[in-house]
Amino acid sequence: MKSTYFAALFLIITAAPPLSAQRRVLSGADSVLVGRILLAEDRRDSTDAALALGQRHADTRVRLLAVRAAARTRDSAFATRDSLPPLREPKKWPNVAWRARYRSLKSQGDDCTAIRAALADRAWPVRLRGADLVTTACAADDSLMSTLRNWIDALPADVTRRTRGTVSWHAAAHALVALSKLQPAEAATRLPKLAGHGQWQLRVYSARAAAILADAATLRILARDANPNVAEIAIEALSKLTKHADDDLFVTSLQRNEAQVVRVAALALAGSPRTDVMTTANTAFDRWVSRANASERDVRLALLAASGRPGSDDRSPPVRALLPPTAIALALGADLRLRVTMSPASGGGSFTVRMRGDIAPIAAARVVELADAGYYDGLVWHRVEHDFVIQGGSPGANEYVGSDRYFRDELGTVPHARGTVGMSTRGHDTGDAQWFVNLSYNPRLGQDYTVFAEVVERMDVVDGILEGDVIARISRIQHGSRR
Repeated sequence: MKSTYFAALFLIITAAPPLSAQRRVLSGADSVLVGRILLAEDRRDSTDAALALGQRHADTRVRLLAVRAAARTRDSAFATRDSLPPLREPKKWPNVAWRARYRSLKSQGDDCTAIRAALADRAWPVRLRGADLVTTACAADDSLMSTLRNWIDALPADVTRRTRGTVSWHAAAHALVALSKLQPAEAATRLPKLAGHGQWQLRVYSARAAAILADAATLRILARDANPNVAEIAIEALSKLTKHADDDLFVTSLQRNEAQVVRVAALALAGSPRTDVMTTANTAFDRWVSRANASERDVRLALLAASGRPGSDDRSPPVRALLPPTAIALALGADLRLRVTMSPASGGGSFTVRMRGDIAPIAAARVVELADAGYYDGLVWHRVEHDFVIQGGSPGANEYVGSDRYFRDELGTVPHARGTVGMSTRGHDTGDAQWFVNLSYNPRLGQDYTVFAEVVERMDVVDGILEGDVIARISRIQHGSRR
């Protein structure tokens, strides 16, 4: 039945109207209809009359939008999307030369010669990767160990700034974790300096090092850290190390206001022998429901689990289908671009993305709306995997902190090629306004993640971004229409 339905829709799209009809300038009423079609898609309302009207429209673009909206509404996975007409392929970006060296390290953690070479590489991503992959097989390699010690001991006095092509806190942070695996006693002597440092990322890596060292005392200090990302990593590590011996700390952490901290504390309390955990978690759940933030679903689910209740008891805020003004123009072919300007303290530079309204007009328009409002200014790229993606745009520099209103999936046929920009999610229809930029070709992401833009200028700036780099601003730079 489903295949027959989509075959019929494909015929609707491809049935050629008179040439004059295809080239007609759309009227105001046509634009209103397009808006209604997009709203029906965003509401997942397959009964909206606009979908049927759009499928009978004389203009090919309107028919395509209506067919696609109906398909996305009927099938959340949009499994038949490949039956739609192909869209423009994204710009092709060559790989940077150092990425081949980066990739070659994947299976060479025991090859001390290869790791030594990586630690001296011209490109810092390769150096940091080498430190991350080193194994205990290299613990007796004096040259390698000397490099790691030097990275820690040479921590700059000012780690808030770096010039392009260099690092700031990164070398010391990665080296401390590596040293914890190779020479625990040496790492333990250097841990206090970094665990007490003012730069929160250094304290995050200190928590990771403390976990390797089984240093519960340091983890207890960091679990109370004012920075929620530090506390999150420390609580998770501490719960694995001491089990329920630190449940007092975890219960106290439920009172905090940061999603990532409360979520991990609730998970740590699973199976706790304390009799007050269920009541405390249930009270905390009600408090988080009152915040009416869709992207805080994960913390609510963790609190429900800690309180002994099923996830089906979650009370998400109602879906608000509000169409941004630019969505219609984007859906009809407007060329709209954003410039992402990096902070001078993070090496500076800027890159340009073109919004892919032909795939995801609603997501693209909502991102533009947030950018216009300054939402992204001052936020960071908190996740950087140099042969996968960079991800940022979270007000909490964390996977679990995002926009208070979810983005719907707008899955399409454009591949997750190098340079395409996707919407972060934590499940179907849970886009949280965080961006990720594909640094490599990632075809598996196409099943679940919406492409809403692509890098069209200065991919080299994207390749040079490191963890924690700050976005100075994102601004609209061009808006044209090809109607």
